[in-house]
Amino acid sequence: MGPRRMFEPGTSVSVKKLQPPGHVRTPTYLRGKTGIIERAIRPFKNPEQLAYGLPAGEKYLYRVRFDMAEIWGSAEVPGDTVDAEIYEHWLEEMS
Repeated sequence: MGPRRMFEPGTSVSVKKLQPPGHVRTPTYLRGKTGIIERAIRPFKNPEQLAYGLPAGEKYLYRVRFDMAEIWGSAEVPGDTVDAEIYEHWLEEMS
């Protein structure tokens, strides 16, 4: 049995503002930004651990939708979005 999903579609999440050294899969420009869970993809072994040959537990990968204005401060076309796939350990639910 794999890990339990942490987030459901439609959940508002924030990307953690972490700056760990080494191999990470979360784009710097999305850290600290707020988006909406578009969907849960499935669990994968944590690539941040695998990159160093460390034991890697499974983490859910989510597709998160961000409003362009949230990322860049404005959008050429209002309502434009960017989707990114982000692992659960980088996300926290907004209250």
